[in-house]
Amino acid sequence: MVTSGCRVVETVAGSMPILGETFRHPMWSNKKEFSISYPMRSSRLLLVFCVFLCGVGAGVAVNPASSAPVTPILPQQFGGWQMQGAAQTSSDPGAADPTNAAVLKEYGFTDFASSTYTREDGRTVKIRAARFADASGGFGAYTFYLQPDMTREQIGDQGASLGQRVLFYRGHIVIDALFSKESPMSGAELRELAGTLPRPGGNAGNLPPILGFMPVRGYVANTEKYAMGAAALAALAPPVSADLVDFSVRSEVTLGRYTTPSGEATLMLIYYPTPQLAADHLHRIDASHQRKPGESSVENAGEFYDKRSGPIIAIAAGALSERDARDLLRRVNYEANVTWNENTSFDPNKDLGKLLVNIILLCAILGAMAIVAGVAFGGIRILMKRLFPDRVFDRPEQMEFISLHLAETMAKGASGSGSGAQTESSQIPPGGR
Repeated sequence: MVTSGCRVVETVAGSMPILGETFRHPMWSNKKEFSISYPMRSSRLLLVFCVFLCGVGAGVAVNPASSAPVTPILPQQFGGWQMQGAAQTSSDPGAADPTNAAVLKEYGFTDFASSTYTREDGRTVKIRAARFADASGGFGAYTFYLQPDMTREQIGDQGASLGQRVLFYRGHIVIDALFSKESPMSGAELRELAGTLPRPGGNAGNLPPILGFMPVRGYVANTEKYAMGAAALAALAPPVSADLVDFSVRSEVTLGRYTTPSGEATLMLIYYPTPQLAADHLHRIDASHQRKPGESSVENAGEFYDKRSGPIIAIAAGALSERDARDLLRRVNYEANVTWNENTSFDPNKDLGKLLVNIILLCAILGAMAIVAGVAFGGIRILMKRLFPDRVFDRPEQMEFISLHLAETMAKGASGSGSGAQTESSQIPPGGR
């Protein structure tokens, strides 16, 4: 396409199919070539044209976020492992996991990377990494793929392994590693990999607060799940359907399995933005649970008990007695904490030191100001007297003042007393004494 002497040529390469296991991902490669030609008659015309292009580029911004560099997920090497070739990347959740693409989208999927690493001893490991918008999405995706029969590992924020496969998450990135051969050093090597992964900034690194309300006693390992949408919740077989949870009001759900004296139960917590929303949805859940079996929207999960604590709805379901259900629900309590950081009291004993320090500082400041003012006044006066003698200061018409002339009076008095003595002595005849 040629417009006003400008020619723009753009070519886009296609996709390349790649192997897919837990995540499938084609590598998208976009190649763009631009060539611009224009007639040049004079240097002035060229200058005007360049200024015009700069003005258009500054005034019209077309998707500036797309031009920002994206930090690669996977490093070139870690713990003695070397990447083979270039990492295969994609921003399509369907390329990462075609079966659960909707689930990954609910968790805030952003991009995906996959690569194979090798060591000098011939071992290989295939790393698949999915990045999400924040740590909540990373944690949710990790729990979605976590299996109950996995063994917990101290890798990243949380990790688990099963045979030659290791699953862990670090911040907003989920890593799925598949080793060709197990090694006692695999955990240490993956911990080094976790340390090289990019981290989210600000509040994006915080986990959802609802996780802190899950009880610890009786929890069955690797059964906690976190859902942010209907697709993820439906795949977890919850005791309450997604329609009753109502994700349109930005609710969040976490589930876990617990052991009780009467049997194993499922504990489901639904977190709403406000307590009023939680109360309204609790009425809907209770009404649905009280319908006939053919009309109920509550899943068939055995016994069903619920309660509300602030903005949280807690549901216990399964093969458990009412006593065990009430005991499990009693462990879920929402407490609102209000922190007031302003100091509202005045203690003279604590502020006496500050008062003395302020007094000393004030005296030092006033003394310094007096010294500066004195030096400035005296220096200016001396300078003016040297530059303009008898013209600014000490002028004769300004030097008139009352003088007692004490020195002249004393001199006259001394001379008068001497002459008087001589006169008196001349008036006394000889022998008159």
